[in-house]
Amino acid sequence: MAGPLSAAVARLVATLRPQVGPATAAGFDEVARRLSAPLQVAVAGRIKSGKSTLVNALIGRRVAPVGVGECTRLVTRFQYGAVDRIEVVGVDGSRRVLPFDADGMIPADLDVDLDTVSHLEAYLTNEVLRDLTVIDTPGLGSLDSDSVSRTEKVLDQVSQDAVAGAEAVLYVFTQTVRADDRDTLRAFTAATAGREAGPVNAIAVLNKADTVAPESVAGSDGDVRRAAEILAGKQAAALRPRVADVLPVMGLLAESAETGAFTSADADALRALAELDEASWTTMLMSADLFTTWECAVPAATRSRLLAKLDLYGIDRAVRAVRAEPGIAAGALRRALLDASGLDAVRAKLDAVFRARADGIKAAAALASITALAASDPGERQRVHDAIEQLLGRPEAHQLRLLEALTLIAANAVTMPEDLADEVLRVGGSGDIPTQLGLVGRPPHELMAYALERAGWWRSFASFGATPAQSRVAHVVHRAYFLIWQQLRGAGGGA
Repeated sequence: MAGPLSAAVARLVATLRPQVGPATAAGFDEVARRLSAPLQVAVAGRIKSGKSTLVNALIGRRVAPVGVGECTRLVTRFQYGAVDRIEVVGVDGSRRVLPFDADGMIPADLDVDLDTVSHLEAYLTNEVLRDLTVIDTPGLGSLDSDSVSRTEKVLDQVSQDAVAGAEAVLYVFTQTVRADDRDTLRAFTAATAGREAGPVNAIAVLNKADTVAPESVAGSDGDVRRAAEILAGKQAAALRPRVADVLPVMGLLAESAETGAFTSADADALRALAELDEASWTTMLMSADLFTTWECAVPAATRSRLLAKLDLYGIDRAVRAVRAEPGIAAGALRRALLDASGLDAVRAKLDAVFRARADGIKAAAALASITALAASDPGERQRVHDAIEQLLGRPEAHQLRLLEALTLIAANAVTMPEDLADEVLRVGGSGDIPTQLGLVGRPPHELMAYALERAGWWRSFASFGATPAQSRVAHVVHRAYFLIWQQLRGAGGGA
């Protein structure tokens, strides 16, 4: 069901449709369809960054293949369906239905000429997908020439590709962000109109956080989790304002804990390992080879299975949990592993940045799309511009103005002093008022006073200290603060 902003944009599209040519009208029809569909999030990243593993964890089902196979070279859209099925969509629009394999996953090899395939659509009876479509993309920077060409197609022909409808981006990287990661994130547009990724519609994750060497990160005190958090914070600063945040996550651990891959037999094996003497255990944790070959009562095959599911970090965390609570049940142990993975924080950020603002994100992407669709015809361009301006003049549509201001800041289309740019990003980067104001935990009357004070400051800046471009953004921020003040006042914030 469309939210109020999406519904308003849908009405605008319906009103404009008879006033444009057939080609533009066809594009408008696609925009209207997307407005009524769930928010679409594209998961992007370099090859071997663990994208598909993270997709499985987010969905809560091990369905996306994580090895090297034909389907990993294709865009795959995971969406809600009444019946589980896979559809192979051809470049000619044809569809061929396939079953999932015996393990419930998309078959690694499709027995089809990939040059004839546009993308895959996987339908799952999964509640997570009712309001969120997840798009798994080919690995960027692949050494495989076919994958490279398909990736370039995703980046260079967005409007013709299955990923075109994505309104938001989840970017996955490991260790240090590279220059081409920044370039790719910049190029990975979020709609057919080419809206650039920014804090409105993009977050990033530092995956495989358990591989971060704590000795290489100052201030980590030898703790892997702390080292990953510090590194993620540095990467967030490096990527800002292209992304709302960077969060550390251990995708393999999250996948195993969340998809049912971690079993009671695994818990039993970990309990047996917890009984080893400390010297042997410390030695086994030095490397994967030592862990699987060291002489102990737990069979080597069982240890290899644990390693494939949890890696050494997860195994160590699980054994510590068992030693701290010898009677811990398998379910509680799974929960402890999930907590350690960082997946809950990623989900919370997805909810805060994407789900909570899905209506505004979709509406803003739709406005960008119809603007681009009408750009080549002067008459259509003017009609669309006038209609959008009329819509944006309504108080209830101010969120779209704010999202537009954030996009301008993120794309460096409007330059601001760093402290003011950060304030714009803060105000527009959340739907939570204390977070917007930077006053989490403060009483309502302080929030109300601060909102009114900042509203006045930005109004003065717009009139007396800003360039014309800055002034347009400043008026938007002034209005945002004033609306926050009104909302707090209506809720009794001055009491």
